[in-house]
Amino acid sequence: PITPGELLCLGSSLAFSGLFYYLYRKKARVVARIQEAPKLQVDDDLPARVSATDGRCLPYVALEGIVLPAKAALTSHYHEGLQGVIQKLLLKEHRLIWNSLARSW
Repeated sequence: PITPGELLCLGSSLAFSGLFYYLYRKKARVVARIQEAPKLQVDDDLPARVSATDGRCLPYVALEGIVLPAKAALTSHYHEGLQGVIQKLLLKEHRLIWNSLARSW
């Protein structure tokens, strides 16, 4: 005989398994789209391609080209001859609303 507690555990286990499988498949589709992204070279033709598309943006595109640092390139302390640059980030803050229940913004 199966007890109600065992049925509850089995049901919650199946629910969590279904949820995690759904999230896995969703992320797998995103990864597949990124891997199938067209590779474009950074050249003089790139601005014309961007302005010719809908919304003036290219979703999931891999850009290949030479990157020049703004000031100086970063050198690795662990691998001799390895250099890198930092990408400029744009941070957009949304309007903060005080939540009196959680006492946080």
